[in-house]
Amino acid sequence: MILISHRGNISKKNKQFENNPEYILNALRLGYEVEVDIWKFKDRLYLGHDEPQFLLTNKLSKYSNKLWFHAKNIDALPILKKRKFVYFWHQTDDVVLTSNGYWWTFPGKKLLKNSICVMPKNNKKIIDCAGICSDEIEKFK
Repeated sequence: MILISHRGNISKKNKQFENNPEYILNALRLGYEVEVDIWKFKDRLYLGHDEPQFLLTNKLSKYSNKLWFHAKNIDALPILKKRKFVYFWHQTDDVVLTSNGYWWTFPGKKLLKNSICVMPKNNKKIIDCAGICSDEIEKFK
């Protein structure tokens, strides 16, 4: 099962540190994959949920096989594709297909065997999915 930290969170939602490169690196070092929010701004990629905040550096890019990039603006998509990063775009869709072939499934929506279950409320619904993305990902280890 793929265990994905939501924006670097491990045990609880922590808006103060979400998408911060050092926070993300901590989750990666603990063995989790990480979903991060990414923007193209002034021809560069930045991390941040509501706006571009942190420049995506080479230090973090070297972990690209463990990062799931949630494009926050459409301009980020061509760069993510060119760099062969794992990425997806969604707003309120029930499910979207990620660039690596998984179904990124909105919380509470029907799961498929190849789904990433986002923000599960309990373990009963997630038996057949491929992975979990959560602010409390340590609960699923």
